[in-house]
Amino acid sequence: MTKWIVGLLLLANLALFGWMQWGPALKEDPGAPAVQAALNADKVKLLEYAPSSAAETTSRTAPAVTLALSPAQAPVSASVPAPAPLPASAVSSAPAPVSTPAQAKKSEPKISNCAEWGEFSGSDLARAQQDLATLKLGDRLAQRIVEQDRGYWVYMPPQPNRAGVERKLQQLKERGVYDHFVVQEEGEWQYAISLGVFKTEEAAQKFLAFLRTRDVRTARVGERMSKLRFTVFVMKGIDADTTGKIGALQKRFPDSELKVSACSN
Repeated sequence: MTKWIVGLLLLANLALFGWMQWGPALKEDPGAPAVQAALNADKVKLLEYAPSSAAETTSRTAPAVTLALSPAQAPVSASVPAPAPLPASAVSSAPAPVSTPAQAKKSEPKISNCAEWGEFSGSDLARAQQDLATLKLGDRLAQRIVEQDRGYWVYMPPQPNRAGVERKLQQLKERGVYDHFVVQEEGEWQYAISLGVFKTEEAAQKFLAFLRTRDVRTARVGERMSKLRFTVFVMKGIDADTTGKIGALQKRFPDSELKVSACSN
């Protein structure tokens, strides 16, 4: 009995030894590729590398991790389509920019006028000068002299001497008549007192009627054959408002003429 037990134990040991020796080989697939031989550690060499840029240094030093994803897990890049260009008809039919009233006002050039107002002499000349002074035109106002070979004048007959002239001048001053001229040349008209010269007889008669209201009774109207000098006011670069004011002044001198035109460059 003992011999049988020892024999069974011996057989069990032999079977265990055989399994340990050849058991794994029996479980391997003969068609599977052979396992790659272990690397020889003594033949491995480390190579030094100098990076050419910071980006390359980062790519060399950072560990590269590659994830193998299946087609279902692969990320899908969302692409945004570029806007389609507008058709040429839409561009050509775009409405033109509308200018605001302020822009239109700035773009409009300012219109300046030039004017000539005349012809003046005597007391009318002095009154017109005073009226124009209120407009403060400065260097925009000038004068030019016009000479005529004949015209009409309002005068007081020649006085017998200088004392008579002084007496008449005092009488005129007392009646508020300050514009006058004493003829000094020897001859027919010496010591005559001119109160104003005019282009037309009608204008001279109107001034004589004005003197009658001042109680100047010895004044007369006569024709003069000598050259007469008249003054014309010339104004440049005046705006519409100033032009209107000059037009209002001209109404006070019905015998004068006002000409207004655009200034030429």
